[in-house]
Amino acid sequence: MGFFDIFLVEALVNGLLLGGVLALLALGLNLIFGVIDVAWICYAELVMFGMYAMYYFVIVFGLSYWVAAPMAIALIGVMGVLLHVLVIAPLLGTAPINQLLATGGVLFFLQSLATVAFGIDFRNLGIRLPTLEVAEVFVSYARLLAFGAALTGMLALWLFLTRTYTGTAIRAIAQDREIMALMGVDTRRVYVITSAVGGALAGLASCLLVLQYDVHPFVGLSFGPITFMICVMGGLGNMIGGFIAAFIFAEIISIGGLYLDLEWGYVFAFVFFIAMMFVRPEGLLARRS
Repeated sequence: MGFFDIFLVEALVNGLLLGGVLALLALGLNLIFGVIDVAWICYAELVMFGMYAMYYFVIVFGLSYWVAAPMAIALIGVMGVLLHVLVIAPLLGTAPINQLLATGGVLFFLQSLATVAFGIDFRNLGIRLPTLEVAEVFVSYARLLAFGAALTGMLALWLFLTRTYTGTAIRAIAQDREIMALMGVDTRRVYVITSAVGGALAGLASCLLVLQYDVHPFVGLSFGPITFMICVMGGLGNMIGGFIAAFIFAEIISIGGLYLDLEWGYVFAFVFFIAMMFVRPEGLLARRS
């Protein structure tokens, strides 16, 4: 295997691992949009607060990572419920632009709150995981752990949606919320549960990302735009489309970072997104109406 081939394989593998985490982020956002029909523009800021929660649980309070992670997931799940009850629920039935502006306002509020509460310093857990070498290809254990946990989270969500009564109600409302309300399904309860699950997925993503990235008040800007683009390209509300789009974007970013640098990888991803919107503005797998 040649010199450039080794690094290309390494970039492809790392792109695959990155795609798992991006798919997890897109899954939570698509779940919320598919059921409640509202896009949380501030979704990445929930991830940012989850990363801060992990930092304080582990570094300040001295908890182990494995004890802190479930606590952070639960905390962000509660934040998801509060976001729905305080911001989204009063705006249901209003123009979509009002909902987008409201969640956009929450985005800036959470960024400002984090700046005031935590400062602008970059912080990390200080956990340094080793690197795995397979056939001269180096892979980070942190990315392997994140990929495995992301797949586990997605499998757990699939089992919840397909094997439980509440999950079935969530899928039914996602297909036709008006008819399900007429059939006696408590849509408000389902909306709250969906917001809790969506928040918990953001909390899980934060537990994985904090192993690879420093946390600061604007870290959400690193994941928010790309997550939203993944959801749009996959078809807003379509979980399978978002899953596929996440791996496409991750490979573009990884390969672009190999031949130029990481910033150019994101540039190529944005260019690809714009081009795809001309070809398929409804997304790769638009949600069925």
